Amino acid sequence: MQIHLIAVGERMPTWVQQGYDEYAKRLPRECRLVLKEISPGRRGKNADLDKAVKDEGARMLAALPVPARVVALDIPGQALSTAQLAAALKHWLADGQPVALLVGGPEGLAEAVKRRSQDSWSLSHLTLPHPLVRIVIAEQIYRAWSLINHHPYHR
Repeated sequence: MQIHLIAVGERMPTWVQQGYDEYAKRLPRECRLVLKEISPGRRGKNADLDKAVKDEGARMLAALPVPARVVALDIPGQALSTAQLAAALKHWLADGQPVALLVGGPEGLAEAVKRRSQDSWSLSHLTLPHPLVRIVIAEQIYRAWSLINHHPYHR
């Protein structure tokens, strides 16, 4: 099974790529984490932010594997403990179809993306920098996998 992390934003700083890669490489082949970067919509003075978010959403939906269980990462989503995420990951692995975790840009996810999602996951009530979210997701997926597999990483 593959977990697709579909995130708005390209050309992240080196520390972001290194942090993400550190955890993604630890995952076994049967739980591989694949990053798909989506180019952000145009922002700046006089930019139409609603259009930018809709365009990002359309590109995110086009990047989805078919079939896929789609999980939107959204502040109002369900907050999961590590044990709850491990249970969800175990279910995803048993289901066998790819999972797509969707991370929006600065203005969040398009409504079309939220409607397409079967689940909504909140990492925190805090607003996190989008580059950092990639690292947190990769680490938490690895932690959940280690919990399922009785690996000593999770304590």
